[in-house]
Amino acid sequence: MPGEYNRRLPVGAEVLPHGGVHFRVWAPASKKVEILINSESENPTAIEMGREPDGYFAATAPDVRACVLYRYRLDGKDARPDPASRFQPFGPHGPSQVIDPASFRWTDDKWTGISLDGQIIYEMHIGTFTPEGTFSAAAKEIPELADLGITVIEIMPVADFPGAFGWGYDGVCMFAPTRLYGEPDDVRRFVDVAHAHGLGVILDIVYNHLGPDGNYLGQFSGAYFSRRHTTEWGAAINYDDESSEPVREFFSCNASYWIDEFHFDGLRFDSTPDVFDDSPEHILADMSRRARAAAGARSIILIAENEPQEVKLVRPLDQGGYGMDGLWNDDFHHTAMVALTGVKDFYYADYFGTPQEFISCVKWGYLYQGQRSKLRKHRRGTCAFGIKPATFVTYLQNHDQIANSARGLRCHELTAPGRYKALTALTLLGPGTPMLFQGQEFASSSPFLFFADHKPELAELIHKGRREFLARFRRIATDKGQSLIPDPADPGTFTQCLLDLSEREAHGAIYKMHRDLIRLRKSESVFRAQRLGGVDGAVLGADAFVLRFFAENGQDLLLIVNLGLDINLNPAPEPLLAPPEGMGWQTLWSSENPDYGGSGTPPLDTPEGWRIPGCAAVVMRPAEGIS
Repeated sequence: MPGEYNRRLPVGAEVLPHGGVHFRVWAPASKKVEILINSESENPTAIEMGREPDGYFAATAPDVRACVLYRYRLDGKDARPDPASRFQPFGPHGPSQVIDPASFRWTDDKWTGISLDGQIIYEMHIGTFTPEGTFSAAAKEIPELADLGITVIEIMPVADFPGAFGWGYDGVCMFAPTRLYGEPDDVRRFVDVAHAHGLGVILDIVYNHLGPDGNYLGQFSGAYFSRRHTTEWGAAINYDDESSEPVREFFSCNASYWIDEFHFDGLRFDSTPDVFDDSPEHILADMSRRARAAAGARSIILIAENEPQEVKLVRPLDQGGYGMDGLWNDDFHHTAMVALTGVKDFYYADYFGTPQEFISCVKWGYLYQGQRSKLRKHRRGTCAFGIKPATFVTYLQNHDQIANSARGLRCHELTAPGRYKALTALTLLGPGTPMLFQGQEFASSSPFLFFADHKPELAELIHKGRREFLARFRRIATDKGQSLIPDPADPGTFTQCLLDLSEREAHGAIYKMHRDLIRLRKSESVFRAQRLGGVDGAVLGADAFVLRFFAENGQDLLLIVNLGLDINLNPAPEPLLAPPEGMGWQTLWSSENPDYGGSGTPPLDTPEGWRIPGCAAVVMRPAEGIS
């Protein structure tokens, strides 16, 4: 590590083992850099930093301790927060605070980490998950999530951003967990509690752009931002142009920082197509390598959001890939939403919501693996044959997709209850890695809207941009549709989204269904297996299909999904419906269980042929004595 001391990070303020703090910052265009200690006092102490090669400045302050506030002053001008600040107690525009990560006492020394196989992910926005909107309050709910059967919590971005609320994708202080949710040790405590209850925690991170307000990186060096690439949110980060090496170092060590100092069990990389890099080693591959090195003996998982559906992200590093583990599967979501709502508009235009699409998703992951897209007017996707099913993270809801319904409605409010329960079963029992969005498990009545607290002139631009984006849905492009889109900067937009956790009891039937499905997934080996080639499927009707999960002991299971009317298959010339020799089929689980608000499920395999209930999903197992 550069510098006189064996630093954890190449930049930032680090408490030394025997007292004092070592500061280091990259400011290549500056001739003089000073640290202002107690920067908010009338007479701050100024310490001039020594210049190092490649534009770095460093200094040791022997009398400084943890919790001290400081800023950097460049060439005698206005003081600025540390680009690598570990905490901004007053927000991105305020002073930085010295943090000693070694002062936290971890209790997870026996935790060995997680792999992607077998996981059930729960996406969480800390600010709306509880009324308090803090890590401390969310930690109290971890036992309930563990009892539900969740195995991994995925936290939406926490890098500090301006204002009183936001999604976190406009973060500007990459190393500073936002003060809105607590202090850095509250993040550590949340992870420690999760590990104590057997849950992993991964963090959503944004390396494609920085937010529009509170970003001071450019004042330390214009080289942080690319002259070759742009994103829809503004300047791209410079990973491959002149002076990019320190920039690459800054962001790569950020990825490892969250794994090292907070014991996160992995990362979810936001919008990876907007991470532009033409270098011999792509920055995402470098981040993957460094993150795993930071984990040491612990196993971590790395998941990418990638709209072009580039499978190279999960290819091994030694095969030219980026070394990640998982990919969000929007194809599954989009075809499910078309089937649930009938809407074929904007990015849903490439889908029909048919039984064959669901079968193909289950068997092959992505639907688009190089075919032409009607929406994009070019080929989309790459070949995913041979990629194990657990690689594909499948979901009916996530933060983006709920908010894109304009009113932020959950999908159970956009469709018939029977269809919703049937596709919930497919999501939680299918061979992909299922993910729930907070509150989905109890059919939350709280919407999830886009909210971002910014100064007025910026807030109006963001609201305008939001209306323009959603206008690509024809029904939202109308005057009435546009009027439904709330102002992201309105505090009421944010407060609407707070979960009411008492709905776990009030909506107990759907909560029980989610709990039972997760237990069924874990208890039945064929659902747990997530084996490549372990599932086949057949279309049974215009809205119905069967999936057969093959067991090595011959005890196969069927999942029958019907999103339409009742069906009587007589005859039923489909071999996937044939029971093992000398046996018949009996119901193991049904979405029409009265415990879930259903009306019950009569036998499906009858002397009059197969009678498949409409708007339902049924799991069947072989049994003796059934003719």
